[in-house]
Amino acid sequence: MQLNSGVSAVVTGGASGLGAATARALAKEGVKVAIFDLNEEKGEAVAKEIGGVFCKVNVTNDQSVDEGFAKARAANGQERILINCAGAGNATKTVSRDKQTGEIKHFPLENFDRIIQINLIGTFRCIAKSAAGMLTLDAGEDGERGAIVNTASVAAEDGQIGQAAYSASKGGVVGMTLPIARDLSSEGIRVNTILPGIFNTPLLQGAPENVKAALGASVPFPKRLGAPEEYASLAVEMCRNSYFNGEDVRLDGAIRMAPR
Repeated sequence: MQLNSGVSAVVTGGASGLGAATARALAKEGVKVAIFDLNEEKGEAVAKEIGGVFCKVNVTNDQSVDEGFAKARAANGQERILINCAGAGNATKTVSRDKQTGEIKHFPLENFDRIIQINLIGTFRCIAKSAAGMLTLDAGEDGERGAIVNTASVAAEDGQIGQAAYSASKGGVVGMTLPIARDLSSEGIRVNTILPGIFNTPLLQGAPENVKAALGASVPFPKRLGAPEEYASLAVEMCRNSYFNGEDVRLDGAIRMAPR
């Protein structure tokens, strides 16, 4: 796919971290970018910086997503690119025993459901609605109409203690990548997924420097946290390279996560 001002994109979770870096990278290529996020202040700031449009969107809500796509398309036209970076995590063991009282508790099911709703169903919701719009576009070179990039995690393959919900949600994103790519192949829409390792995103930026240093040192090479721009580089390549389809790619410095 040729990336230029004739192409528009939607980046979910684009107000910060991996999403913001990808929005900036696409804008540098001339692509018109719409940012979906719940954080209005940060989302508006990134949109202003790149000359894009911000849409306040909750990916767990049909109406919110529909309104976001309507606003984005009114401003930039039908998107040919969708980057799914919106996500959330938590850390709760399946069952645990209180060390003081001996009371046994299990993972609150409403918390498990929340992570699945955001990371897995929210991703699919945006894919389905974006792909339906892409079908209205004329096919370009190789019959291509669009490209979709999802964000999973290395936790999809080697989740740690307390990551049952997170790993299940990200494993679901990996598991649905190839079937969706096959579903959309006859319409010229490609689908790929990135599995990031330990990245220096807002989730980690508040951690003490010694903690971040220890995490970086656990990476085989290079011994540091991943930079959001490195994720963005791969996401852009997945959009640009038209033979990139149906793939799940780890981006992790060769790390394999230990149990804890």
